[in-house]
Amino acid sequence: MEEFLSSCRRAVQANSGEAGSGFHVVLGNEACDVDSMVCALTYAYFLSKIGLSPDLLLFRDQLDLRALQRARRLRLTLVDHNVLPSSDRNLEGAVVEVIDHHLQERESSHSCPVTVEMVGSCATLVTERIIQKAPEILNQDVAQLLYAAVVLDCVNMAPSAGKVTPKDAEFVAALESRFPSLPPRGALFQNLNHAKFDVSGLNTEQMLLKDMKSLSGSLNIAVSVLYIQLQDFLQRADLEAELSAFCLKFGFDLLLLMTISFTESKEPIRELAVFSHSTTCREEVSLYLEQAHNPALNLCPISNPHPHISAYQQGNSLASRKKLLPIIKDCLKERDAGGCLGDSRLGDAEEEEEESRVPPTPMNSLVDGCPLDGGLPHISAQDLEDKFNKMADRGGD
Repeated sequence: MEEFLSSCRRAVQANSGEAGSGFHVVLGNEACDVDSMVCALTYAYFLSKIGLSPDLLLFRDQLDLRALQRARRLRLTLVDHNVLPSSDRNLEGAVVEVIDHHLQERESSHSCPVTVEMVGSCATLVTERIIQKAPEILNQDVAQLLYAAVVLDCVNMAPSAGKVTPKDAEFVAALESRFPSLPPRGALFQNLNHAKFDVSGLNTEQMLLKDMKSLSGSLNIAVSVLYIQLQDFLQRADLEAELSAFCLKFGFDLLLLMTISFTESKEPIRELAVFSHSTTCREEVSLYLEQAHNPALNLCPISNPHPHISAYQQGNSLASRKKLLPIIKDCLKERDAGGCLGDSRLGDAEEEEEESRVPPTPMNSLVDGCPLDGGLPHISAQDLEDKFNKMADRGGD
């Protein structure tokens, strides 16, 4: 595996010019969680061993995918998602294969076969593909990566968490059988889960970006999973100003914050918060979530000190973000069809002109080379509060 990764780096240097060869990129989803990262890494390794040269396989932050697409030098395999985010829609013509475990939104075709099964972890499907097509590449390193992703995604294979399926259990057992020296499942899960929930040292923006997916339509919505109890998050100093700054910086109208924590008996506790300076947006989305039935979230409002945040206990602790996203997509479709959003978006023409001095920021803004490296114009927390209050006063609600 290390030699494969080294070959990828060498390929970038050797083929970066316009006359270089094409690239086949295995792309995980924008949240880049453990499942997505492991699937991208292991499936790229798998492809390199079944006939594709390793020199054709690279990773997202090493390539300008849009430039490669314009030059017709790009082929994309999607893992852990089956629809490109809006920021990558111009790469659609390069997609040649999909392996995913989310709600299927793409039809399979001869030019782009789609494998979608609602298992607990996409790594289960990658494990299945490798065992069926190239079992000889399944060494200890690859097996441990896949095993860790499935165990973490399926919450230590506990049925009470509502994640694990018979296929997940089947391929975890297959890995354990083939590689008896894999780390003990319980200890592995505890170590990974501790790392996943460790948000010490992260500021609010980093916590929101850590595990975030975005949706767009009549509203631009970010859905962030926070590995902290909601009440602890709501007590952060200057929280509304920081959430306002986040929305302004990344162009979101509304934030959905999904928290997850665990009881002493390891039962999941889920809570949900909706933030928007537009009362109309916040109340409409909140009401849609309260009335959702496929699945029902069983939301119970809880008090909080922030006027622009609606907070809930989520009675259905099995409804993860994977199950929430289709609800939000349906909400956006209904809004798009109804055309009822004209006065509820953040800002108006005058404010858009004022904000044009802020440079655009990519969704993966934590990587080196961010356009904001030169710094933003000075905008204080109070400036942001005043700005959003003016929006509300102008009739945005």
